Amino acid sequence: MKALIQRVTHAELSVNGALVSSVKRGYLVFLGIQKGDTREQAEYLAAKTAKLRIFEDENGKINRSVLEVGGEALAVSQFTLLANASHGNRPDFLEAEVPALAEPLYDCYCESLRACGVPVKKGIFGADMKIELLNDGPFTILLEK
Repeated sequence: MKALIQRVTHAELSVNGALVSSVKRGYLVFLGIQKGDTREQAEYLAAKTAKLRIFEDENGKINRSVLEVGGEALAVSQFTLLANASHGNRPDFLEAEVPALAEPLYDCYCESLRACGVPVKKGIFGADMKIELLNDGPFTILLEK
């Protein structure tokens, strides 16, 4: 399982031109579910996401979590994080979990992140989503479990 976390000042997610979710200061999280991933991994990554200290404190040090700054998260399922482009120029997604098994793990991640105290907005699983964001820093972290 992979969580690509971008620190953002804001992010908006639309489907078919309609706004579905938006967040202000916090995270845009792209979550990739791999074949064989478990609820335990989703829960671990959610806890790690909540505690990740990538916001500045009063001294300008990167020392605060999304919880400590009152931020929120927009979580988006992103099977393309499991792309394999090592052979040729067209990536395959053979390691990505099938939607019927991936969606419950995506929901588990979101619920676990919410249980840690982070307000969570979601995308629409499997939809063609358009996302606008302002990456703050830029600051992007890849967590894997």
